[in-house]
Amino acid sequence: MSSNMSRRHVLTAGAVAAGAAALAVSPFETATASAATAEAAAGDGNAKPTVVLVHGGYADSSCWNATIGMLQSWGYTTICGSNPLRGIPTDAPYIASLLDSISGPVVLVAHSMGGTVITNAAAGKANVKALVYIAAFVPDMGETQADLINKFPGSEVLPVSVPVPYTKPDGTTGTDLYLSKDGQAAFAADIPASTFRVLQATQRPFDADSFIYPTTAAAWRTIPTWGLVAGQDKAIPPACQRWMYSRANARKVIEVPTSSHVAMLSHPQIVANLIATAARATS
Repeated sequence: MSSNMSRRHVLTAGAVAAGAAALAVSPFETATASAATAEAAAGDGNAKPTVVLVHGGYADSSCWNATIGMLQSWGYTTICGSNPLRGIPTDAPYIASLLDSISGPVVLVAHSMGGTVITNAAAGKANVKALVYIAAFVPDMGETQADLINKFPGSEVLPVSVPVPYTKPDGTTGTDLYLSKDGQAAFAADIPASTFRVLQATQRPFDADSFIYPTTAAAWRTIPTWGLVAGQDKAIPPACQRWMYSRANARKVIEVPTSSHVAMLSHPQIVANLIATAARATS
């Protein structure tokens, strides 16, 4: 492995994850398991938007299952976008094509590096009415995920990330990053060990180059945004999440003090409530 590639892995694997006025009134709210489920489920008579959920690295669409169950019980149509995890040039157009296939309004939700994908994919999409970031990257134009993850200390996934070379269609060699079996403390400390073993076994790796592509659009500049901070996140540091959500002028930011990076697995009700709040506010 070349020195450039090694340096790239140091920048990227630790970043994994593979994401204002309103804040002045109510800055960072602390969420608990007793969040208002009835309020989140309540409708105002308008047709509900479709909720599209995008996963990040070291996961697949099944990471949203518990959240989806709640949203569907409240009458929301849900679709999980299968993120290719190859980087912005591949991932963003792929998710954008999914958005184009949906009739009616959309609430677009992302976890981890999925946040970078939706930030690019939703730009110019009139049907996307809200962006919801769950412990996710929220880059601005020209920024890379490596830029953001190195802005604040606290990411601990580098030692438990496993680089695996693979051959790209053009014959060049790429590097996929996998979460090792020793990665629970850094990635998902607050879920049962048995659940982590399934997550680790079914994960989708991401291309290390995902962290070097600059963002080409920032949908949060024109689309209302909501955010969840995972207070015990050791993948994307909580301080980084707070800073990104503040910069994006998020309408509401919920902080879950005990949550690891995978809030949708350990606190699915809080995640579902936040999504429903965004849906109601933009319907």
